[in-house]
Amino acid sequence: QVQLVESGGRLVQAGGSLRLSCAASGRTLTTYTMGWFRQAPGKERDVVSTINWSGSSTYYSISVKGRFTISRDNAKNTVYLQMNSLKPEDTAVYFCAASRGTFNTVPRTWDFDSWGQGTQVTVSS
Repeated sequence: QVQLVESGGRLVQAGGSLRLSCAASGRTLTTYTMGWFRQAPGKERDVVSTINWSGSSTYYSISVKGRFTISRDNAKNTVYLQMNSLKPEDTAVYFCAASRGTFNTVPRTWDFDSWGQGTQVTVSS
């Protein structure tokens, strides 16, 4: 299994930006579909964005489309989530995840088999 460590989460004001990073170790990410998920208190873990192995295909949830951008640097074994125009409803723990399966245009949480520990993003109004 690949080990994933997220970083970059912090407190930010509404309208601000953050970039989350997910560093992988143990295996190269070249063949993995990668994803960012988030979980707010009392809510289920939801998919935010996913990206295929080459970066040529991406998925965004409707709630973040146009504001967030997922990217990957396979040479650095790292995946990023650039978050702009942040809103209080974006407040959650953000998780990075890896899937050995092919890119799915309708991503599902259970497709992903390696998870990071999460990083807290808090957006104040």
